[in-house]
Amino acid sequence: MDTTTDTGTATPLPASPREHLASPTTRAVLRVQHAVLDAAREHLREHGFTEMLPPIIGPVTDPGARGAKQVDVDYYGHRYKLMTSAILYKQASLTAFDKIFCIAPNVRLEPLETSSTSRHLAEFHQIDVEVAGASREDAMAVAEGLVAHVVRRVVERSAAELEVLGRDPDAFADLLSGRPFERRAHAAAVADLHGLGHDQNPDAEIDWTGEAMLSAKASRPFFLTDYPKGSRGFYDKESRDQPGRLRNFDLLAPEGYGELCSGSEREHEYGAIIARMRETGENPAKYGWYLKMVRDGIPGSAGFGIGLERLTRYIAGLESVWQASAYPKVPGVVSP
Repeated sequence: MDTTTDTGTATPLPASPREHLASPTTRAVLRVQHAVLDAAREHLREHGFTEMLPPIIGPVTDPGARGAKQVDVDYYGHRYKLMTSAILYKQASLTAFDKIFCIAPNVRLEPLETSSTSRHLAEFHQIDVEVAGASREDAMAVAEGLVAHVVRRVVERSAAELEVLGRDPDAFADLLSGRPFERRAHAAAVADLHGLGHDQNPDAEIDWTGEAMLSAKASRPFFLTDYPKGSRGFYDKESRDQPGRLRNFDLLAPEGYGELCSGSEREHEYGAIIARMRETGENPAKYGWYLKMVRDGIPGSAGFGIGLERLTRYIAGLESVWQASAYPKVPGVVSP
């Protein structure tokens, strides 16, 4: 079976795990991914972060994944969820340490139409980061420094693999120039897309086609900020200065690769979280353990999650994100 990329080019899935894993391309990609993980851990530990291992199942998970279905499991007679994101556990973990990160699997049954975006997997991994007492700008600075460090280390340490993949290291010259990543407000991005003839909803997240269009115009990663309230989960903090706007961000890769990372300042006050849950149609009763921790007190924080396979895809210059997984799970495709 084939998947189709944003440009309409079919990328054939491997016939078997053996064929995929034995491919010189796959071996080069997985070595690059290994270097990405090494560099990410190196950078975060040098900056005082403690690595933690979040759970894979729990009574509730992040409700904010657009259009994706959650997976239920029977946990000794109780209905538990496979994690779609570590966000709730990241906030809770700040009662132990002020700066934490984790690298963990996530499962989201993405809509079938995402099989043609080249950017979606049903099972993927995230590099998740959370910092107590941090602002959105603090979290963006960490994300920018992390991505720049990872790319620099891969260019330095994985030249042979990049050559096998046909990825020119000069593609990262602008990223590694030391200039700050551009910041662009959601409203400005919507206006840009309307100017390009794309009918982007101003009250929603930038859609997948819009992401690819904005990304294709860039030569280095850039941030999108200030998404409208209602477009993201209850944990993204609302701006006091701009009511109706969230203190959040996405980081988009250049060259059409699209979103790498999402993050925000977090709501952490009990009353505000309950109000936001009700506004977004969530039942607070489902979040009992989390709300008890919030009521007892958790730090204000900011953080983000970077898709490991998406970051690998961008650095390795791959047509599709499934190529950055040893055992890819493409939405709608039954596979090992």
